[in-house]
Amino acid sequence: MQLDHPSVRKMWKEYLDNAGISRRNDPGHETWCFCDNEKDANKLAKLVLAGQKRGTTSSLEAMIQEGEPVPKPGDHSVVTDWKGVAVCVIKNEKVSVVPFDQVSEEFAAIEGEGDGSLEYWKKVHRAALSRELSSMGLVFHEETPVICEEFSVVYPR
Repeated sequence: MQLDHPSVRKMWKEYLDNAGISRRNDPGHETWCFCDNEKDANKLAKLVLAGQKRGTTSSLEAMIQEGEPVPKPGDHSVVTDWKGVAVCVIKNEKVSVVPFDQVSEEFAAIEGEGDGSLEYWKKVHRAALSRELSSMGLVFHEETPVICEEFSVVYPR
């Protein structure tokens, strides 16, 4: 996946211009795609654009291991498809860290995947987190701390 695709810079510039944010006050952004495979990454990006997906989950342990900052409210991201082409700009509205087994039905519905149930959410996230942590030599368990981000699409509207 290409994270420096020209469309990312173009979309971020358009967002700043449309929001009336000067370059001097640029809040900065991360660039990423959902999931660890092309089919799901592209599908989830489309769900965000459709307004169905308004949240995402990641492993706190993986972020720490990779030396990445923990997301916080107000953070911006340019979401891309699997090939790195910009899809939209999102802004975190709420971020919480909870044990995997304490994620709520409400948050599962906000993620907007599958049938929106907590059962579906646990099934797909248990598998994805297990793959990710295993690749880092870490082990997933039901109490694994996860970062639950709720976001809104700020560009395009």
